[in-house]
Amino acid sequence: MDPLSALRDYTIRGELDSIVRLNDEFRFGSDYSFPCSAETAYRSKQGSLYTLETLLYFVRNHHVKHIEYLQKARTQGIPAVTLPDRKPLLEYLQGKVSSSDAIEFLVPPNTINLNLNNSRFPDLPLASSFIPSESTAPNPNAVDDFSEPTAQNADLSSTKMIQAIERPLKDRESLLECKQRDFYSVLVASTKREEERQRIESQQRKDGLVAKSRLMGSEETRYGDESGYDATPKPKMHLKGSKIGEGVPIILVPSAFQTLITIYNVKEFLEDGVFIPTDVKVKQMKGTKPDCVTVQKKFSRDRVVTAYEVRDKPSALKADDWDRVVAVFVLGKEWQFKDWPFKDHVEIFNKILGFYMRFEDDSLESAKTVKQWNVKIISISKNKRHQDRTAALEVWDRLEEFVRSRSHS
Repeated sequence: MDPLSALRDYTIRGELDSIVRLNDEFRFGSDYSFPCSAETAYRSKQGSLYTLETLLYFVRNHHVKHIEYLQKARTQGIPAVTLPDRKPLLEYLQGKVSSSDAIEFLVPPNTINLNLNNSRFPDLPLASSFIPSESTAPNPNAVDDFSEPTAQNADLSSTKMIQAIERPLKDRESLLECKQRDFYSVLVASTKREEERQRIESQQRKDGLVAKSRLMGSEETRYGDESGYDATPKPKMHLKGSKIGEGVPIILVPSAFQTLITIYNVKEFLEDGVFIPTDVKVKQMKGTKPDCVTVQKKFSRDRVVTAYEVRDKPSALKADDWDRVVAVFVLGKEWQFKDWPFKDHVEIFNKILGFYMRFEDDSLESAKTVKQWNVKIISISKNKRHQDRTAALEVWDRLEEFVRSRSHS
């Protein structure tokens, strides 16, 4: 009895519980024993033969949804039955159909009959019946005569029977199959290595910026000592000229929650191109509110990455800090610019790049005041998060162009 027929018989009789696993074998009650990895005669649509372990696990879990079945099978390291094979395979095992085109009955190796007197399963011919005895061995000097059932004819018939049940153990397709192998851990490990590499590169860029700043400061000090001049930096005239002050450029955002971009969510928006509402970020945040956030343009092919400081307290800025302010996200309210060191909005948005963030379906009244200012209105969707990246890129493009123009002026 081959494994597939035995499993079908036990399934039809509802005796699957009597099939138990002992080491690397499945015991079918006191009738049969097969290796767990024995290939059955049922060939999948992908071309490989299902093993007994795969079919037994499937027929015991056929009532489970396919996705859950795949997850459970993967957890236990058992190859799963594919979705196209589920229905025809189950119908055959349950006896609803008597045959299938996917079945190729072969005499399985290593089959042990535990009950030779059981009449329910016909016994297979013993291997010894295929081996000719010395008395029936062909005589090389005898004349071939196939007209009568001689011993030589019987030997040839036995050879044909053996050849008929032969099958290759390996072919070029089965060699490429990695049975009972899970490469998910390889994917996880490679992903972690890539994330660690990006984190190290980002840290190295930040360290390089700090080191460069310190090196420039030490060079200025040394030059001042050798020349006899006082190396102490003189205080700049407040906002005289149009060049950016020394240090990391500053971007100002409103501190009010009714604006879309705040110090809570500006990093995700500018670095990752994803808008997260402020109230969601506040709930996720652990610790106190940051006074300053550093952002960089990550999604860029340019290897030169500039860092920016994002702050939301203009009152805490010193005179030299205002020279480093390059952009501001406006709230659309006049009181946002109270106590700013500028005469009016014209002077503010001539020296500082302005952005106004809004939802694309908001009323035009919300941007009525902003349209009178020299600011860029950036619209995003309330629900389509895949469009956030385009809006963030527009901010970066205008910001980098503005910084270049001020640096060369």
